[in-house]
Amino acid sequence: MTPPEKTSRETRLQHWVAAELQADDPAGLPLVMVSGDASFRRYFRAVQNQKTFIAVDAPPEHEDSAAFVKVCGMFRDAGVHAPEVYAVDCEQGFMLLEDLGDAMVLPEMLACQAGRDINKPDRIYRIAIDTLVRIQLCGNQEILGAYSRTELRREMDLFTEWFLLAFLELDLSAAEKDLIDQTMTVLEDAALAQPTVLVHRDYHSRNLMLLEQTPTAEGDNADVFELGVIDFQDAVHGPYSYDLVSLLRDCYIRWQPEQVASWGRYYLTAAQSQGLLSGLAEAAFFRDFDLMGLQRHLKVMGIFCRLYLRDNKSQYLADIPLVSKYFLEVSSRYPELGNFVEWFQRRVIPTAQEKLPKQQAL
Repeated sequence: MTPPEKTSRETRLQHWVAAELQADDPAGLPLVMVSGDASFRRYFRAVQNQKTFIAVDAPPEHEDSAAFVKVCGMFRDAGVHAPEVYAVDCEQGFMLLEDLGDAMVLPEMLACQAGRDINKPDRIYRIAIDTLVRIQLCGNQEILGAYSRTELRREMDLFTEWFLLAFLELDLSAAEKDLIDQTMTVLEDAALAQPTVLVHRDYHSRNLMLLEQTPTAEGDNADVFELGVIDFQDAVHGPYSYDLVSLLRDCYIRWQPEQVASWGRYYLTAAQSQGLLSGLAEAAFFRDFDLMGLQRHLKVMGIFCRLYLRDNKSQYLADIPLVSKYFLEVSSRYPELGNFVEWFQRRVIPTAQEKLPKQQAL
């Protein structure tokens, strides 16, 4: 059952959209829920004269519509296909946007994996990487907030607060807290040492939309894709590898390590060809990529548990095993993280096995 406050907001949004589209009767412009996501935002589709629009309900006490509009403009100026903003009311938390359709990259990639097709994913991921480089070259990005040490730590603290304490219900000793703190400091230091660019902050297969599929002139049946980019309102100025590891070590789909490495090298070449990361060696790049991913995956384990415990979104528990697998595979390669890895395997994994539903066990 929909809570009354959501029903009230939906009614207000419907009237606002009708006014913006100059519709005589709001009842003749029904809103159809497209999705809610891992935030407080809700998305609806409206249709007028066979043209579709996306109406966004972004409660202002939780979401920053002005930030969305600002970053959207930066992306579009850089040639990135972010949705056009037709109207916005920041005070109410309402937006009317271009409809980029329903074709997320994720289900298409899962279908490709099921059919053992790597050619289409390779084309799409190269386009996604080229798009990411354009994002990283956006002008005026210094006006965005910095991905500071405080913010990096706040994110990783979600791992402790929501995954270790709230979900696993671990009773941490002083020594364990010190070990966690030391590990987080290592990851913060690594992130802050990186060259900085514009960071989308959630650049992955659920936030990339397939917009076009047209045959190439060569007639080889290969499709040409344009990607739409969404959910970028939390963008900051920060470590260059953050969005790339979000894309290639995606929490919702896993690619073979050799494929990830190939796409990583493609990114490095593309970035350096545009004047980014000049002189950065491949070994240093992959270290940056790995350690940044560890910071993100600690954060995500906490976020997924918060979504379950606070927001009653249990579906995110199914994604914790993959995130944990990424974390252990990568962290095990770095001796400076050895004590934390041993502790994680001994103390965290067994408890998580008990707490997660059997079909989602680590």
